[in-house]
Amino acid sequence: MKGNVIVGQSGGPTAVINSSLAGVYRTAVDRGAKKVYGMLYGIQGLLDEQYVDLSKYIRSDLDVEILKRTPSAFLGTCRYKLPDIHENQEIYVKIFEILNKLNIECFIYIGGNDSMDTIKKLSDYAILTGQSQKFVGVPKTIDNDLALTDHTPGYGSAAKYIATSTKEVIRDGIGFSYKKQQVIIIEIMGRNAGWLTGAAALSRGEDCDGPDLIYLPELTFDIEKFTAKVRKLLEKKDVVVVAVSEGIRIKDGRYVSELGSASDYVDAFGHKQLTGTASYLANVIHRDIGCKTRAVEFSTLQRSAAHLASRVDVNEAFMVGGAAVKAADEGDSGKMVVIDRVSDDPYQCATGIYDVHKIANGEKMVPREWITKDGTYVTEEFIDYVRPLIQGDSPSVMVDGIPRHLYMGKK
Repeated sequence: MKGNVIVGQSGGPTAVINSSLAGVYRTAVDRGAKKVYGMLYGIQGLLDEQYVDLSKYIRSDLDVEILKRTPSAFLGTCRYKLPDIHENQEIYVKIFEILNKLNIECFIYIGGNDSMDTIKKLSDYAILTGQSQKFVGVPKTIDNDLALTDHTPGYGSAAKYIATSTKEVIRDGIGFSYKKQQVIIIEIMGRNAGWLTGAAALSRGEDCDGPDLIYLPELTFDIEKFTAKVRKLLEKKDVVVVAVSEGIRIKDGRYVSELGSASDYVDAFGHKQLTGTASYLANVIHRDIGCKTRAVEFSTLQRSAAHLASRVDVNEAFMVGGAAVKAADEGDSGKMVVIDRVSDDPYQCATGIYDVHKIANGEKMVPREWITKDGTYVTEEFIDYVRPLIQGDSPSVMVDGIPRHLYMGKK
């Protein structure tokens, strides 16, 4: 490697997004990069020439290990949609002026669907204008909805947190309901894909029955059928626990959250902010059945609980970060690193690389055959797919009883 590397993070963070950053940094240094720059707040920050020399913050192997276990985005992220090239070439001219000034050879972007759109547009512009930089994407999303990769870094740790917390919520409900009926509704992230919500089923085992019902956004949600199902369950048990995706929709296409007091906020990619699904359904059950209800939102804890990260996830996130640098250094551009599952028993995976044009702006849904016929649970095939991804622990470096994170101060 003769030039420098620049890396950015984009979109919603995960518990292991910084493990990918550590993988990029370590591999770039090992392959001879003179400098490894970090964009502050992704491509949006780069446009304002906000970047740092990562060697000022990652000074030792211990720093690398702490970074791997630091949640949220160390560099800061953005949700910034680059315009199409024909709409505004000035932005692209500015970006490439900055990249050329920094002698950037490899541009690495860690993110999900929208971030791969950025890689696609920048690599296309480089080809059109004869620029030499290579652009490679590193997959990241707890939603697990990126096409062509078996799964995405971030998903395994989020699934582990969801399964663990669901089990604890169930235990709490059972222990606090003597002769009282209660319905607990857990709201889990997932706009269009139900990978996260389905992970609640992993809480089921010898010591826990798991949630009674699971509803994914892949199927239309019927409020009347839902209420009838809960009423029937309450005839047999005192505590009913339901896991719902925040993105479940009714027949007319509206999100259930919109039926309550949903936010009007829409991000740069046109995504509505979803919240309040569990609260709305809890109110419906209380009104129609009259029992005690509780709405639980795991919210940002799903993506930030690094103390409960899966070791498999941490290691794979580091691996794909390194693979992206290797691919770019060897001439690939307009590509994204993917994870290919080689074996289920024992679980083994390897990295591959695919054209980002086939990935950007697509979504991988939970297969219909992995959802039960009545649409109220996931199948064993779903559970078998997820279970290997939550294995192992990745203990934090503890200081005074609290996890130590790598922190650069005010950005």
